[in-house]
Amino acid sequence: MTNEDRQGRGNDDSGDKKVVAVEPKNPALLYQARPAAASVHITANSDAQAVRQWLDEYTASAQTFRAYRKEAERLLLWLEAQQLSLADVDRRRLDEFEHFLADPQPAEQWVGPPRPRAHPGWRPFRRPLTAASRRQSLVILQGLFSWLVEAGWVAHNPFRLMRDKRRRLDNRQEEIERYLERPLWDWLWRWLNRPLEAEVSSRTRFLWQRRRLIFGFAYLLAPRISEMASARMGDFFCREGRWWWRVVGKGDKLASIPVPTDMLTLLGEWRQHLGLTALPEADETGAVLRGLDGMRSLGDNQLYRLIKTSFKEAAQEIEVDEGGGVFARTLRKATPHWLRHTAITHQAQSGVELRYLAKTARHSRLDTTARYLHTEADEWQRQLAAHQLKTTGPE
Repeated sequence: MTNEDRQGRGNDDSGDKKVVAVEPKNPALLYQARPAAASVHITANSDAQAVRQWLDEYTASAQTFRAYRKEAERLLLWLEAQQLSLADVDRRRLDEFEHFLADPQPAEQWVGPPRPRAHPGWRPFRRPLTAASRRQSLVILQGLFSWLVEAGWVAHNPFRLMRDKRRRLDNRQEEIERYLERPLWDWLWRWLNRPLEAEVSSRTRFLWQRRRLIFGFAYLLAPRISEMASARMGDFFCREGRWWWRVVGKGDKLASIPVPTDMLTLLGEWRQHLGLTALPEADETGAVLRGLDGMRSLGDNQLYRLIKTSFKEAAQEIEVDEGGGVFARTLRKATPHWLRHTAITHQAQSGVELRYLAKTARHSRLDTTARYLHTEADEWQRQLAAHQLKTTGPE
């Protein structure tokens, strides 16, 4: 998920699965273009109610639910402003909506800083969407319209009329680019591990230990943010002398990931700081990542902000003290999901086989994991290095 797609994070700390918060302000639109009852296969009296039923299909994944709700809500708000309904969306209006995503106008109506959803100053955008974020939005809305067609709520899916649909709706890339290159990661890890002064407060020491664990966890096990936030101590278990991390990930898929020695060390240091034994027991239900009270678990929104804040602090440090302007710019635009990309990319560069990379990443398709392999690009560069302009002296 791209950075501007995080509008919902920080606006809804509860993490609950709320329904779409928008009902059209014009009562006439509540029933506008309502399909004939005989053709409709859902119980709904308005576009908002139809969209809510689509969202109900994704309540098993809080992260997916929030992302889908955000894109559907933007569309409903735009339709309301245009005095249109979902049934009015055709190929031309789809282009108009895509242009709107790139430049939501008037800006004061659509764009604003993160605020709670009930705040009168809440806006659906933090900034205009980049090309990648617009593509992500269209991918989600294409799925919405496919469902609405099956439900009989709309007559056709306008996305199917896109001549360049493959280019515009294919969310894959040739290779993963949003990750920290190894020299930058090595610097960041050294920065995170700077020794503390002996007289620091217990609060500072707690935060230092927790931040090391967060980044180490992200780098060594390649979890998604929601998976880290929901991790419990008992999810780490030993079988036949080897440690594993049990995780329920995207699509409710259960997996067990090998736990490297470095992760066991970090976890043990964190647990001892919490007053626990170095290694977890199978029946422990306490959260791995905890608040300042040492008991309360961290939500994925809070975890997201903690990582983003660390990136910003690190960017300032490397820019001022190290003269690393390029590294600083990378850290400022990085999102927490970059840590997952970094973990998988560095494993690939270390020689981990593709089939094991796919298991760690929990990808259902090998070609998804293959995007993290840069070996072919490296070899291409090496071979083309021999192709040079020849400098010759005067004859």
